[in-house]
Amino acid sequence: MRFRKNRFLRNSLILSVGLILIFFLSSGCKKSEVKMTPESLEASAREIHRKILTLDTHCDTAMMLLRGNWNPAERHDPSLPGSGKIDLPRMKEGGLDAEFFAAFVAQGPRTEEGYAQARKRVEELIQAVKKMVDDNRSLIGLALSPEDAYRLKKEGKLAAFLGIENGYAIGRNLSLIKYFYDLGVRYITLCHSSDNDICDSSTDRSDPEDRGLSEFGREVVRECNRVGMIIDISHASDKSFYDVLQVSQAPIIASHSCARAVCDNPRNLTDEMIKALAARGGVVQICFLSAYVKTPRPNPERDKALAEFRAKFGSWRNIQDEEKRRKIMEEWEELNRRFPQDLATVQDLVDHIDHVVKLVGVDYVGIGTDFDGGGGVIGCNDVSQMVNVTVELLRRGYSEKDIEKIWGKNFFRVFNRVQEVARNLSRS
Repeated sequence: MRFRKNRFLRNSLILSVGLILIFFLSSGCKKSEVKMTPESLEASAREIHRKILTLDTHCDTAMMLLRGNWNPAERHDPSLPGSGKIDLPRMKEGGLDAEFFAAFVAQGPRTEEGYAQARKRVEELIQAVKKMVDDNRSLIGLALSPEDAYRLKKEGKLAAFLGIENGYAIGRNLSLIKYFYDLGVRYITLCHSSDNDICDSSTDRSDPEDRGLSEFGREVVRECNRVGMIIDISHASDKSFYDVLQVSQAPIIASHSCARAVCDNPRNLTDEMIKALAARGGVVQICFLSAYVKTPRPNPERDKALAEFRAKFGSWRNIQDEEKRRKIMEEWEELNRRFPQDLATVQDLVDHIDHVVKLVGVDYVGIGTDFDGGGGVIGCNDVSQMVNVTVELLRRGYSEKDIEKIWGKNFFRVFNRVQEVARNLSRS
């Protein structure tokens, strides 16, 4: 009788331990909200930022640097017109260590003259970023690799990376990929809001057929692989995305895109695209442009004002006369003051991170704000508020290890793999 009783107790104990283990294993797959005061959450977030390296993979602040009256080493009040979203003091304030400054060029005519103007514009923006670094060597350094960024962090400095937004800058000249790489550029966004010689855009359906990556575009992808240039498919059409994945021997990135399942916008990636990107080791960097984060409520007055603004100025971001650009920016800011945007929130933004994590895991998502290119949400409307993203991640139960991956480690894994592929190709 005693034997049966002991066996019963033993089996009951095993069953109980098993049930407890199952409970903890299953609960570990779900993130539960952390109950902490706002003050303690922020203190924890700032401590994490102190220890890890934080990276934003896309901003358009380089254009601000061409304005003669804007000093990146000064703190600009974000509530005042013309302040921009990023300067060096506010990077420190928000806990952001490293920034990819994109040399943006809008799509122009596919002519030799158009290509020459695009190249010149990109060269000016690259030099403007380098001048910012040279003028503020005690605050920031130019980074060409993940190792550079970590070294600068240890030295107490910020890191500036270079990217190019819109492959229009290389025209039809493949040698310019190596040329720009040697200037310090580490990724190229293949297109912008219009189709170009490389591929079709997600937002240009002047030709209703999505033709994807062109034959020249396939050569561009192969040359980027050979050189070690990261390929960015933000702005690319769905077919272009899949074509690039098929051709590229290295993983690719979306430097500033969101999840289409959360916000149905053609600029965002479908679940199938996110899965395909992750399967190849790539990463999607969540964008802060509100219309990509959450579908805005109807606002006919603002829509009318926007249509009039676009009709009046067209592709104003490509205007090289800085005085003219400044006046256009003032009109843009006045439009936003009169007809405020229905902005998404930090919580809405982190919903996209949650979605990617649930879909493919925490190793394939990061941050790409698009500050000074339209990015900004309530709670993180400029770089001084970047720590609020970490606050929200902590509130949702993300670990410090997860947060480190999201804030840069995932992207740097891709960066290093792209370099490794280039080295392997050079030996073959």
